[in-house]
Amino acid sequence: MRAVLKMGLWWLLAVAMPLMAQPAVEFSTDSGQSPLLFVERGVASNAASEVRVVIDVSGSMRHNDPDQLAASALDLLVALLPNGIHGGIWTFGEFVDNPLPVAPVDAEWREQALALRPALVDYQQFTDIEAAVREASGDADNGPRHLILLTDGMIDLPAAGQDKAARDEASQRRLSDELTPQLAEEGVVIHAVAFSPEADLPLVELLGQRSGGLASLAESPDELLRAFLDIFDRIFPSDRVPLDDGRFTIDDQVDSFSALLFHDPDSPALTLIAPDGQRYTRDEYPDGVRWQSEPRFDLVTVPDPAEGEWRVEGPISLDSRISVESTLTLRTEELPATLYLGFELPIDAWLDLDGDILPSPAWPDDLRLRAELQDLAGNVQAATRLAADGQHFRGILPAPALAGNARLVIDADSVRFQRQRVQAVNVLPAIAAEVDEAVSRVSLRAEHPQLNVDNTQIRAELQGEMLDVEALDERQWQIDLPELPDDTRLPLLLSATVTLDDQRLELSLPRLVLNPQARIGVDALQSDSAGLQAEALEEVPVEEAEPLPEPDLAERLISAINQLPRQAQTLWRDAIPRLERAGEPLGLDGESTLRWTVGLAALLLALLVLAGWSRARRRPLHREDPHV
Repeated sequence: MRAVLKMGLWWLLAVAMPLMAQPAVEFSTDSGQSPLLFVERGVASNAASEVRVVIDVSGSMRHNDPDQLAASALDLLVALLPNGIHGGIWTFGEFVDNPLPVAPVDAEWREQALALRPALVDYQQFTDIEAAVREASGDADNGPRHLILLTDGMIDLPAAGQDKAARDEASQRRLSDELTPQLAEEGVVIHAVAFSPEADLPLVELLGQRSGGLASLAESPDELLRAFLDIFDRIFPSDRVPLDDGRFTIDDQVDSFSALLFHDPDSPALTLIAPDGQRYTRDEYPDGVRWQSEPRFDLVTVPDPAEGEWRVEGPISLDSRISVESTLTLRTEELPATLYLGFELPIDAWLDLDGDILPSPAWPDDLRLRAELQDLAGNVQAATRLAADGQHFRGILPAPALAGNARLVIDADSVRFQRQRVQAVNVLPAIAAEVDEAVSRVSLRAEHPQLNVDNTQIRAELQGEMLDVEALDERQWQIDLPELPDDTRLPLLLSATVTLDDQRLELSLPRLVLNPQARIGVDALQSDSAGLQAEALEEVPVEEAEPLPEPDLAERLISAINQLPRQAQTLWRDAIPRLERAGEPLGLDGESTLRWTVGLAALLLALLVLAGWSRARRRPLHREDPHV
């Protein structure tokens, strides 16, 4: 027994040792040059793209933007846009103005852009978002272009002798249902950032979803910075190397790297430590290195970096990243900006060397590719390993289960090099549901582009009774509610059956609570899900849905790991490549190695429990008289 325990403990230590080793914001620079040099490499592949920023100057901005986020956004734009691309700035309220027409971004353009700060407080009474998007998007002959819309409110037009509410609604419908899809066909992508929860958030989401862009809510300088970086990562994608616990590894294919390190304004100064121990600070660094220090971030660009492990000394946030310029890059098929609850995502990735696909004979033997969907805190929501398929790596990412902003991370890992692609995504329900103010009707709308009344059947249950669901048009449904007591909260249970590509998918929609402010609540058996979840997938025709197959050991392990704290998750993800490589000399593939790992760990745990139980049985019982 002792020999087995000793072997098991040595085995665990061998696996664990490598893990244990492990005020208003001004974003502009005095030089007027782009500090975020990591996006420069993406310019070549996006030279035809234009970036047009559309800023809300309606009167409500005075109340909803007291911290002058619009001004910070302008400063950040000047800092982020790479030299050589074309950019322009529009402002809008009741009227639309173009104070800085589209032109190549250079020092003069940046100076003109920063001079527009006073115009951002020249408030107007109304808010005509439709006119702003229409005018800023330009003509169809302009080629691919990205619109960054910054707003705090809803469409708010003057009555002009008409029914004002009807006029506002008609403008919103034209913008979301007609103009945005038309612009998407012309190559216009709209990224929308809302400065306030009072903004029309459903409209903001629709503009991003229907044009292939991003949508986010930014109520602080930190959130604004994150939203802008997510947008620019999508416009100018670049490779990264993983940053783990302040450590990252640079390989011999890296020409330069840029470390964008976020921190609190009152944090101590950061230090960058090279593999040879040389220490870089914002006040002292070698020739050729550029160091920009701001209240909330430092940006360090190092040309011709030394190979090996670099370290960051000092507190940095999870949003920090190390972007690399390299002849060896990770590429993927275009990743969507919007994912849908209950729907899987196919992923296709490959490695590129000097512009050509790296052939499989040149791959390192231990090369592994993996895809993850992470929330903004870095927690893994879904993950899959990408399998080699010819010169590519392909896999299916499981359907997301939580709606909101997230990040799609593609990792290529080996001993020789590491590469990472990170893209922000919005996760939306496939079918949106909304209750009217009178609590008399529920409106449902298909968000997923492939869903319609012909392939989707919706069911509604209220207090054990099924309600009629009426199709209004190709992608909308309506449910008329019975008269309800005002003092009672009632759950409305919604589900849907979707038939796509000869397969049937059962979706459980988010539960709606009718009269949520009522004093008395009536519960239901269905749990309050945060979004759509796939329940069954089977061939058509079918009588009833087949039950889901019992998850295998690896799937159960991943599910358990996802419940662990973030630090434990990080250790496990770092251990996987090492475990897979450890099994190769024994002729085991990655999956078999993981199964043996789990099995040995379970056996060791069982032996430890058995040993403790045996010792407890042999221990003599002592009875002690009570003391008075």
